[in-house]
Amino acid sequence: MGLTLDIPLHVKYIQALGENKDDLVYHLTAHLRMNAIYWGLTALCVMNHKNALNREEMIDFVMSCWDDEAGAFGAHPDHDAHLHSTLSAIQILLMQNALDRVDVPRVVKYILSLQQPSGVFAGDHSGEVDTRFLCCAVLALSLLGHLHELDVEKTVGYIRRCRNFDGGFGAREGAESHAAQVFVCVAALAVLDRLDEVDQDMLGWWLAERQLPNGGLNGRPEKLEDVCYSFWVLSAMSILNKVPWLNAEKLTAFILSAQDLEQGGIADRPGDQPDVFHTLFGVAGLSLLGYPGLDDLDPVYCMPARLIESMGLRKGWKALPRRAS
Repeated sequence: MGLTLDIPLHVKYIQALGENKDDLVYHLTAHLRMNAIYWGLTALCVMNHKNALNREEMIDFVMSCWDDEAGAFGAHPDHDAHLHSTLSAIQILLMQNALDRVDVPRVVKYILSLQQPSGVFAGDHSGEVDTRFLCCAVLALSLLGHLHELDVEKTVGYIRRCRNFDGGFGAREGAESHAAQVFVCVAALAVLDRLDEVDQDMLGWWLAERQLPNGGLNGRPEKLEDVCYSFWVLSAMSILNKVPWLNAEKLTAFILSAQDLEQGGIADRPGDQPDVFHTLFGVAGLSLLGYPGLDDLDPVYCMPARLIESMGLRKGWKALPRRAS
């Protein structure tokens, strides 16, 4: 019998994160704190243990990261607002049914202010641009119910210019195709109902080619396998309805082999140190593969599927059927 997902151990691992605030690593990762809370909460939701973390403490922390000057959220108290941490804050508050705490019009204004003349979005007012930030903007506006305020044609036009000869997408115009950038572009196009911009068979082939003999997926040709691509690749293939093009059994076995069965958590590959980022995306990949005992995950928003469906935002993605055992 092969490995199984040790849900109770991984729940304990997530609960223990951040308990030791004297640890140097805790302070070195302050710039990722909001994202890490989103990763941990989403993983718990998928494992059907949403209440393993204190709801009120979580909401209070998120609101303590509000940057009143900008009208959005930073990654940590006293950090400047950023589009990525703002999206994570919105996702957390929605999962905790606390979006009423947010000044939505100010957040929408902040997000729209970051769109550049080319159509891409900057992550903050320092000006770094990337298709990741474009996707953050599209998802956030959609979740807030303000997608109608976006200049859709300008946004789609930038994504179109990031499409490469192999069917994939890069971080910006002229950048090489990368599985994570494929996800952000495909997810944004799905939300905008513009998947006609994708050569779906060619891109499906490119994504399927990311699977290596050991079952794991890489992000680009000639790179090592990494558990996080179990989400980036699978999510894009779910949106394109092409998950059966992968060997699901081998990918499932690879993800399970990357578990730390002593301390809990999932690493990038077997034998490495686990972290909450790879824990979420390993569990997310298993959910999309139909692993038994997990809740359904929406691959577009990377949030519980039932929540997204209840908001009327579900797109036409297709994961593998949930197995009974």
